[in-house]
Amino acid sequence: MQLYGQTMMASQRPSLLLTEPQKRILWQLRIAGPLPRVQLAAALGMNGASMTRLTQHLSAMGLVEELSADEVAARGRPTVPLAVSGHGGWSVGATLHLGWLELVVIDFRGLPLLHDRVPFADPDPRVFARTLDTRLRALAADHGFMRGRFLGLGVAVPGYVLGNDRNRRKVVDWLAPWNDVPLDEVLGDVLSMPVWIENDGTAAALAEYYQPQIVAYHRSVLVLFLGHGVGAGLVAERSLFPGEHGNAGEVGRLFPGNGPRPSGIDLLKTLQQAGVEITSLSEIATVMTAQHALIETWVNRVAIQLELAVFSGVVWLDPGAVVISGALPPAILQSLAARIEALSAARGQTYLAAQPRIYASSMGSAAVVIGAALAPVHAITALRGENG
Repeated sequence: MQLYGQTMMASQRPSLLLTEPQKRILWQLRIAGPLPRVQLAAALGMNGASMTRLTQHLSAMGLVEELSADEVAARGRPTVPLAVSGHGGWSVGATLHLGWLELVVIDFRGLPLLHDRVPFADPDPRVFARTLDTRLRALAADHGFMRGRFLGLGVAVPGYVLGNDRNRRKVVDWLAPWNDVPLDEVLGDVLSMPVWIENDGTAAALAEYYQPQIVAYHRSVLVLFLGHGVGAGLVAERSLFPGEHGNAGEVGRLFPGNGPRPSGIDLLKTLQQAGVEITSLSEIATVMTAQHALIETWVNRVAIQLELAVFSGVVWLDPGAVVISGALPPAILQSLAARIEALSAARGQTYLAAQPRIYASSMGSAAVVIGAALAPVHAITALRGENG
């Protein structure tokens, strides 16, 4: 089937196959930013001839590019540096919310090209696929960049893996028809494109890891995502870490639903019970000034809950960074990160080893759908032995 300018197959096999040296070059450029070939060769232990040959191939594929004269002058560099190019292809991330469908298109650099939302309330995964297909066709007609190389579709799902099959999930109640069905096949058959299925917490972790301030300085990251529930994702040595059963990061199990949970919905309910007339997480920002005291009380309680989860992750994973992410206003995420960092510092007063930095996300709820879109890109560039 010809769709968006090329034939797409319902397979999780990456549409672009790279050699290990090519992948290493792309990762080094993502980590360090633009570099001249001589510095790139030195960083990777390659000779100049090999670097020239490999980067010529990557350039021909549109995956790397030389910076313009203006960009080079602005950086004051004597030689022309190479950078990851956005022209290498595009991918789509999609996820469902209660009442609407969200999608994002990113380029090969991981930068969003467009962010789209459409009303949607049908729990049938096939209807979801048909709606997404219709929307993508409309967007493809309007945006010329979508005629380039398509890399795949990532779908973020709020649910855990069943039977060691990452494509079969137990999901939230309002998505019951998605339960225990081969989602890659169901969605791929309708869309005729390669599909990656990821847990929403794992997707958020991938998006947060690809942020320049994270990927440049850290190899392993623990990400907590606060939304309708509470989830997490792990990146270990630049590789997504799913766990043996595909459920690494299911921190929601630490906080049963019969008690207060460290989630966005819990804050929404806390505000509603205090008489605040709001109905969604997106409205919390509008009441932050008026409800400052109540929100601070909630932050203090939730920080104590999350610090235990963070501490458990730190002692097992030893990450370089912890990111507090989620569908909450940035000021709340910043308050949580600062409070968790203070609690962690108090706990580790006599511990002399290096401790992870704790960051507040600047991506908000978009981390989930951007991370879903990054899944095909990550699969293409993952080094041998990594989980993509």
